[in-house]
Amino acid sequence: MRVLYFYLMKAAPDRVQAVAPAHAEYWNAMGLGEYLGGPFADRSGGLITFEVASIAEAERLVTRDPFVQEHLLERRWLQQWLID
Repeated sequence: MRVLYFYLMKAAPDRVQAVAPAHAEYWNAMGLGEYLGGPFADRSGGLITFEVASIAEAERLVTRDPFVQEHLLERRWLQQWLID
């Protein structure tokens, strides 16, 4: 299944900048199927899409994201994405 992970950052630019390399490395190192992701141009958040076997697996991956671990997200959404 394809999932979409959309997140918005807290107003903590110095902390976000410090954790961003670990966040990028975490997602890039997993080698997820159909992975595509990156920050918004204004760095207010980002969007990641990838394929996994279940929404539960996707949630486990998201909870290990360094931005989540460091409590840097104001809001996040994780949804199955049905695309043609």
